[in-house]
Amino acid sequence: MTLNDVPEKVQWILNHMTEAGYEAYAVGGCVRDTVLGRVPDDWDITTSATPLQVKALFPRTIDTGIQHGTVTVMLGKDGFEITTYRLDGEYEDGRHPREVTFTGSLEEDLKRRDFTINAMAYNGQTGLVDLFGGMKDMEDGVIRCVGDAKERFTEDALRMMRAVRFSAQLGFRIEEKTREAIGELAGNLRKISAERIQAELTKLVCSPHPENLRIAYETGILKEILPELQLAMETPQRHAHHSYDVGEHILRSMMQVPADKELRLAMMLHDIGKPCCLTVDENGITHFHGHAQISARMAREILGRLRYDNHTMDTVCRLVLYHDYGNGITPDGRIVRRTMNKVGEDLFPELFEVKRADILAQSETLRQEKLEKLQAWRQCYEEIMQNRECVSLASLALTGDDLIAMGMKPGKKLGETLNQLLELVLDSPELNTREALTKWIQENMDWHKAGV
Repeated sequence: MTLNDVPEKVQWILNHMTEAGYEAYAVGGCVRDTVLGRVPDDWDITTSATPLQVKALFPRTIDTGIQHGTVTVMLGKDGFEITTYRLDGEYEDGRHPREVTFTGSLEEDLKRRDFTINAMAYNGQTGLVDLFGGMKDMEDGVIRCVGDAKERFTEDALRMMRAVRFSAQLGFRIEEKTREAIGELAGNLRKISAERIQAELTKLVCSPHPENLRIAYETGILKEILPELQLAMETPQRHAHHSYDVGEHILRSMMQVPADKELRLAMMLHDIGKPCCLTVDENGITHFHGHAQISARMAREILGRLRYDNHTMDTVCRLVLYHDYGNGITPDGRIVRRTMNKVGEDLFPELFEVKRADILAQSETLRQEKLEKLQAWRQCYEEIMQNRECVSLASLALTGDDLIAMGMKPGKKLGETLNQLLELVLDSPELNTREALTKWIQENMDWHKAGV
């Protein structure tokens, strides 16, 4: 790492504080990511200056967490968090220290951090400060706690999830003692808020290695944060179309979709209901009748419990509900239009991703035929979109206002009539014109003749 790697504004802050007689370093994740050749999301700075001294040095500051030593310095539209070297007091809630004590020692400040790869600091005068072997652990691809792993995880239980998340983001293994400590203390995650669990889970799910949820299973984390997936990991699938247990199939399907939050969550939850509807026939073959509906209901409960937003919940649950819909059916325009109406045309491209991932995580039995059939669905969908065929009330050639203008009164009957017209054009898209639909109403609807 060299000074050229540090943004100009960060360099200016470090130099300005050094010239004022204080120590100041870029610290933590920004140093780690820069060494790894990644672009940091933000740049944090640690200093020997107290918060009040930091505020006196810069004209625009925000008291982000001044009681814990953090002040945000604003340079233009950019904010940079500057935190005083500190010692953490006793952790009462498994997440936050009851109090912090400021210190003049960089080593003491770095010693309280979670992992060696996050406990490095840098400035242009001193260079890289690596007191706990972070560089070697990065070279070896290892996630290791600073000092005693049990102490670090007892202080802040969320660090256990962060260990798995970093392993997934960086492709690193978790050092054995660190892993053992997670296994012993995973139950402490019950103290962590759903919002913080959700944030770490999302980063893990959207990482290059979502399959590292397997580590969460092996260490006991999954039992605390996603017991439904824990059960899926232990549910067998003995069937010609499957090579893996339910949980392993889920993890492998997650690897087959882009690193998009909603797609990855949909794959994580698409078969989550299978353990609840497992049956075994006289030949020992497992079956999961109705699992898509059960999975969608469970997905909504899980995402709600983890405080995901409504848009994410609605999108994921629709993808889960319809991930099996239409499998085995040779498509024609009518079937695909009706499916688009049911699923929602906005989600159809994502549904193809989900279906493809599901197929690729199954056995090779009929895989090519399944993929070819899926491609036929995609081609039919693209033709429907190209021809701008109607698949919802939004693109129906007549609106409720049109019906009212034709003499129909507002009310339940109006909605029913619009749906009748939609059913008509789903089967016969050429009828979706004002003229054709008006003529059909005149010939078939009693209310029009009677002026109801």
